[in-house]
Amino acid sequence: MLVHSLLLSLLTLPAAAAPSPVDDAAEVRGMTLSCPTSGWEWATDDAVRSMEDLKALGVNWIAIHPYASIAADGTVSSDLDPANPPAWITRPIDEAHRLGLHVFVKPHIAHWGSPFDWRGEIHFDSHAQWTRFFETYDAWIVDVARIASDADAFAVGTELDRTVHQERAWRQVIADVRAVYGGHLTYGANWDAYGKVPFWDALDTVGIQAYFPLVDDDGAAPTADAIANGWAKVVLDLRQIHAETGKPIVFTELGYPRSLKAAHRPWEHRDDVLGEGTQIACMRTALKVIASEDAVVGAFLWKWFPGDATPRDFSMETPAMRALIRRHYERTSPDEEVTPAPEPKRRAKR
Repeated sequence: MLVHSLLLSLLTLPAAAAPSPVDDAAEVRGMTLSCPTSGWEWATDDAVRSMEDLKALGVNWIAIHPYASIAADGTVSSDLDPANPPAWITRPIDEAHRLGLHVFVKPHIAHWGSPFDWRGEIHFDSHAQWTRFFETYDAWIVDVARIASDADAFAVGTELDRTVHQERAWRQVIADVRAVYGGHLTYGANWDAYGKVPFWDALDTVGIQAYFPLVDDDGAAPTADAIANGWAKVVLDLRQIHAETGKPIVFTELGYPRSLKAAHRPWEHRDDVLGEGTQIACMRTALKVIASEDAVVGAFLWKWFPGDATPRDFSMETPAMRALIRRHYERTSPDEEVTPAPEPKRRAKR
């Protein structure tokens, strides 16, 4: 496919670097290797074992997301020292390449402890705050890009959608990152904001945090047809942004909680075994859409923890979800039904 061929050419490493570790890099069958704390887990043997497990499921890309903090005055800060690169960034890149996996580094601003409820609310009222934010953000993101220079793809930002109107500042950030990093660049826009990003032309891919609401909230688990109809509407908009930008689309995050509300509010942190069937139905449809849409080259599923730690939300590690991922990522029998374990029935209220 033309779009896949385009992305493959963008993702191929230069001759002076290590050879491309996978032959099918144009098709992103990704998983986010997340962490329950600040990220030190990425440097552990548990992370390596998780990569081995993911590769066995057909995953060919992993993503990690280094953190920085933000203060009310706009200051972005971290303890990174490019002169002494931390193993929790360098080791997962090296180990993934050793296993034949590609690596996507997607830095996040850790908003907890700040006045902002989430990254999408980061916004300032004064010129001084905006200046301070972009000066300190630029310094941090360039440090991460320099340390992660061997990664195959890099995000210049994630969900900072109330800042993208500062176009000149963002174009400077992108230029500064490109000065130290020679790989593939994207930005992870939220599902409701990717049409507002004015600098897609300066990047290689349109990145979307794909937590699209697919159904209206009617208080019941949605049908497979309702989920499919919701995706059909989403696809029309995806095709439009692809046509407008000429860029392939990658879902920088795609996940569903085990929740009866997963198709309506997939970004909510829920975990209820009663919702496993809805979670599976949503993910099955999403993976089919990705496989059939030329404009979309793949997704990074959210999320997988190293070692024995299990996410309390968005878990990809249940037997039913593992089976679903394997069938779609290995391309063995992608249309085969995956049935979760029988769900316990709710007791009637008295």
